[in-house]
Amino acid sequence: MIAPQFSDALDAWLGQGRARRGLSDKTLEAYRADLVAFLAFLTAHNGGTEGTAALARLTASDLRAFMAHERARGLSARSLARRLSAVRGFCGWLADREGFDATAALSARGPRPKARLPRPLSPEGAKDMIDAVEAESSEPWVAARDAAVVTLLYGLGLRISEALGLTGAQADLPATLRITGKGGKERIVPVLPAAQAAVADYARLCPFGLDRDGPLFRGVRGGPLSPRLVQRAMERARLRLGLPATATPHALRHSFATHLLAAGGDLRAIQELLGHASLSTTQGYTAVEAAHLLEVYERAHPRA
Repeated sequence: MIAPQFSDALDAWLGQGRARRGLSDKTLEAYRADLVAFLAFLTAHNGGTEGTAALARLTASDLRAFMAHERARGLSARSLARRLSAVRGFCGWLADREGFDATAALSARGPRPKARLPRPLSPEGAKDMIDAVEAESSEPWVAARDAAVVTLLYGLGLRISEALGLTGAQADLPATLRITGKGGKERIVPVLPAAQAAVADYARLCPFGLDRDGPLFRGVRGGPLSPRLVQRAMERARLRLGLPATATPHALRHSFATHLLAAGGDLRAIQELLGHASLSTTQGYTAVEAAHLLEVYERAHPRA
């Protein structure tokens, strides 16, 4: 339970996040859960419902106690880092509004999460995945639809939400495509002939009228295609191919970037193609490529 003052301030901060920063409902829900956990801990830690005045007296010791409490509950380092990010944002906003020093909160640093390397498919594995997804449906237009979607994920490096966000106006794919990604960030991506052909094949077979402003990819009843249906098609395909559970729609996006890098692609250019806000996110792919090269070396030069 948190104090009513905390609840009111939290609602105001989340409302500002929606209005000024355009944060999604999912992101706001995650922030709310993180901050409710912190504020509930702080209320119990201080032995009462003091309200927002408790944040003005927040110390580094309080935050260490919170981190120890969350780790003891089994929270991962990555999740704790995200939770502390929400705490810093909320405390900084409240400090500006109420005029107190939030140094303790703003300087808090949690455990550094172990970097997660993307798990791309091989070039052959990506092609096999597209073929296997197409073979999953006996209905020709559905097979063509699913193949077109996964071709966009691999051939253009799109997120699944970006591919399914295309409209009927884009049924005839141009040589370049303007994509609006996370946070409303726009980028221009080149369109491969294979992607143009796959989408054109689907558009030709689709039994529904593809209105310019309506969704390009349709479900069997004519509504927008659900991401879950694409995920299920890939799940069945990867079982057929004997691929690991990491062979997901997002893995095709990782594969796009990793294969470009392996072919000599510039890291900055790949960052732009993926729509990453930070180069450090894209740099994860250099570790993937280094790991691949090490595997090749060890196979060629086994230890005695």
